[in-house]
Amino acid sequence: MPQHRSLRPLRLPLLAAPLAGVLLLAGCSGSGDSGSGDSADGFTVMVAQANDDDQSYAKVLEAYGQEKGLNIEVIPYPSDGYNTQVTTQLQAGNAADVMILAPGTGQPISIVNLAQAGLLAPLADSSTGVIPANAENQYQVDGKTYGQPTALVPVGLVYNNDAATEAGLSEYPETYEQLLSDCKTVRDAGKSFTVLAGGIPFNTGLMAQLISATRVYEAEPDWNQQRADGTVTFADSEGWKETLQDLVDMNAGGCFQDGVAGGTFDNITAGLGGGTSLSAAVPGSAASSIGQASGATLTVQSFPPASGQKPFLLASANYAWAVNAKADDAKKKLIQDFLDWVATPEQAKSFADSFGAVPIAGATTDGLLPQYTTVGSLLEANAYTGLPNAAWPNAAVYDALGTGVQGLLTGQKTVDQVLADMDSAWG
Repeated sequence: MPQHRSLRPLRLPLLAAPLAGVLLLAGCSGSGDSGSGDSADGFTVMVAQANDDDQSYAKVLEAYGQEKGLNIEVIPYPSDGYNTQVTTQLQAGNAADVMILAPGTGQPISIVNLAQAGLLAPLADSSTGVIPANAENQYQVDGKTYGQPTALVPVGLVYNNDAATEAGLSEYPETYEQLLSDCKTVRDAGKSFTVLAGGIPFNTGLMAQLISATRVYEAEPDWNQQRADGTVTFADSEGWKETLQDLVDMNAGGCFQDGVAGGTFDNITAGLGGGTSLSAAVPGSAASSIGQASGATLTVQSFPPASGQKPFLLASANYAWAVNAKADDAKKKLIQDFLDWVATPEQAKSFADSFGAVPIAGATTDGLLPQYTTVGSLLEANAYTGLPNAAWPNAAVYDALGTGVQGLLTGQKTVDQVLADMDSAWG
C-alpha cells in the first residue's frame, strides 16, 4: 500500500457547543508528554494510514468531537512504519493519548506485550464487554482489560470478480485443486491468480495464515493451545507442512505475479485494483478502499480447502483502541466516554461500514457489506477463527513465518527449515 505523503496531523475542525466559531487544534502532538498540560477538553490519537483516502478513524473521531464539543487530534503514520512509531514513542514517553494496537502477543504493537511493559492504561468494564467470546486473553493482563476491539474483520483472498471474468473464469474455485488449475488458465490470459507482497514478511505471513485456516484450524481449532501446552510443534504438524507446501506449489504453478519475491503493497494495490491479478491476501476492509479507488467489484473469499477439508475463514478483531498509561485522569475519563460511545450498535455499524468490516456489536448477516456476502454463511455458522499469530507468544514466531515464506519463494528455505525456525522462535 502506498505511503502517506506527509506526517502532518489531520486537523479536525471540531465545533464546540458553547462557541459560535470553530476550535482549531493547536500544534502537532506526538512529541512531548501527552499526559502533561491542561488540555482536558480533548485528546490525541495516533493511527496507521494506508493511503490518503484511509479516513475511517478520523471520521468517527470527528463525529464524536462535533457531538461533544471536544478537541480531538488524529495523527496518521504510514502503515509500514506505524509499528516502529508506536513502540518508539511509547518507550520514549511521548506517544499520543490513544493508539490503534493489535490484540494478543504476536506483534510488536500487541496489547498484552505493551500492557505487561506498563505502557498502557486499563479500561473500564464496559470495554471488557465488547471483547469477542473466548478472546479475552488477547486483551487482558491479570484480569484487567487494556484494549477495546474496533470491528470484526474477515481476512481472506480479496477477489476481483471482473478480472476473473476477463480471464475466463466463471466462479471462484471451490477446492485447492481447482485453484491450481485456474492459475494456469489465468496465466494464459496474461494475468496472475494472486498478487503477493513477497518482499514484505507481514504479507507473506498473512498468506500462509489464510491457507492454515483449513489445513490446521478447521480440524483443530485449539491447535495454538496445544502448541502452548507443548503437545504439538510446527515441525510435526501435517497441517502446517501442507500449508507451506501449498505455497511452494502455488509458486511453481505460476499462481503469483512475476517477480513475486520482491513484491510490495504497491503491487497489491495496482494488481488487484487494475485487474492484472485476481486476488490478494489482505484484510477484507481493503475490498472497500481498493474497490472505491479503482471501481472494481471486489469480494472476500476464504482460501479453498483441499480434498476432504471444509471451507473455513479467518475473521477477528484485528485492531483495538488502547490508552497511553501516561495520559492524565481527565483525559482517561474523556477517552472512556468515547470508547463507550463508539461501541454502541449504531456507532459500531457506522464505523464498520466506513472501515469496510463487520460491526463489533449488533451485527446481523443481512446487514453485511456487499463484499462479505460471499462469506456470510461461514460467519453465521461460526466457521472461522481469529488470526493465528494473535495467540502466538511473541512477534518472532510470525517473523519466522513471514521471512520463511520469502525463503520458500526464492528457494533459499525448505518447508522443514521454516517450521523449525518457528518452533525455535516460540521457545
